[in-house]
Amino acid sequence: MNQLNALKALMDKPEKLVIGLMSGTSADGIDAALVRIQGNGTSTKLRLLAFDTRPYSVEVREKVLFIASAPKSSLDEVSRLNFYLGELFAEAAFIVVQKAGISMQQVDLIGSHGQTIRHLPVATEFLGKQITSTWQIAEPSIIAKRTGVVTVADFRPADMALGGQGAPLVPIFDYLVFRSKKESRGLLNIGGIANLTILPQSCSIDQVSAFDTGPGNIMIDYLFRKRYGMHYDEDGRIAASGRIHAGMLALLLQDAYFRTPPPKSTGREYFGGEFLDRFEKLCTSSNLGPNDIIATATALTVEAIRQSYEGFLKEKTPIDQLIVSGGGTQNDTMMNGLREAFAGIEVLTTDDLGVPSEAKEAICFAVLANETICSGYGNVPSATGAKKATVLGKMCL
Repeated sequence: MNQLNALKALMDKPEKLVIGLMSGTSADGIDAALVRIQGNGTSTKLRLLAFDTRPYSVEVREKVLFIASAPKSSLDEVSRLNFYLGELFAEAAFIVVQKAGISMQQVDLIGSHGQTIRHLPVATEFLGKQITSTWQIAEPSIIAKRTGVVTVADFRPADMALGGQGAPLVPIFDYLVFRSKKESRGLLNIGGIANLTILPQSCSIDQVSAFDTGPGNIMIDYLFRKRYGMHYDEDGRIAASGRIHAGMLALLLQDAYFRTPPPKSTGREYFGGEFLDRFEKLCTSSNLGPNDIIATATALTVEAIRQSYEGFLKEKTPIDQLIVSGGGTQNDTMMNGLREAFAGIEVLTTDDLGVPSEAKEAICFAVLANETICSGYGNVPSATGAKKATVLGKMCL
C-alpha cells in the first residue's frame, strides 16, 4: 500500500526530475539525460540539467553487436547480457546525477529504452499465427533496484500489440517540443537508423507523419571499422575524399524497403544483414576503393532520406525547415549532402532550437516515462500504424 501511495503521489506531482536512458542501433554506449519536466502532454515543459554518454567497452560493444546480428545466439548469453546491461544502465544513471550535482534520492523517475537486439515489425507466420516482435534488453528491474527510482521501460510492445510497428518512438516528443505555428518542420534523427518526423504548421497529433527512412550510420560505421579499423568516419572526411558510385547508388535505392510506403520501421536485421552483404559484393565487383565505398554508403543515407521525403511526404506537407539530430550531425559530408538534397529548405540542428542533438533521444525517453506515469499516450498511430493511441511501457518499482 505504501508503494501504491507513493506511485499516486508521483503521478500527481506537477514537476519531476526524470532520467532518460538509451543506447541506439550503433551500440556505441549509453546516453543519459537528467531532465526537469513540468506537466505532461501538450503542457509539457522541460529543461535539460545534465547529459552524459558512457561508451561501451570494446568487449561489451562486440558482444552486443554479435548478439544483435547473429542468426542464433545462446539464450544464456542473452539472459546474462540483459542483466549486465541493466547494471551498466544503472551506473549511467548515477553518473549523470553526479554530474548534475544532486543525489539519486532527488530523482523521481527513470525512462529506459534499453538496447535493441531484435526488431521484427513485419508480420511473419509463426506456429499458425502472424507474429511481429521486438526485444530490448538492459533489465529495468536492475535499474529500479540499484537506483531506488521507479523505472519505466520496454516502450515498443504496447504499440505492436495494437498492430503498430513499435517505431519510431520519437514522434510524440517531436510533436510536444518542436511543433510550430509558423513553419512546417521535418525532424530528422540520424543514428544507426535514420527516422523522419513531419510536423505540419499548427498540426494536431493525428496529422503527424513519421517513419524510418533506412540506414543512418549503421552501414558507414561497419564498413569504416572493417576497412580502417576505427569506429566512425570523423567529420565525414573519408567520405568527402571518395567518389560516389552513381550506378550502384541508384541500384541500391531500388530496394523494396525504400519503395514501401509508411508506416514502416527497420533496423540492423535488415540493413546490417543481406542488404549490407549485397552492397559489399557490388563494391568488390565494381573494384571500389575504400574511400569510394564510404562515400557511396554516406550518399545512400542522404538519398534515402531525400527520396522518402519527396516520394511519400512532400506533396502533402512541404516543409520549411529540416531539423537534424543524432550522430549524423557530426558528419560534415552528410550534413552538406542534406543541405544540397533539401535545397531551398532551411537545414538546422536541434542545437539551434535549444535541444543538444546528441541528447535528444535520451531526453525523449525521459518524456515518454513521464507520459506513462501520467497515463498519457506515448505512441502516434499515424506514424506507427497502431489501431489507436495507448500508454506505453512497463513499470518497475
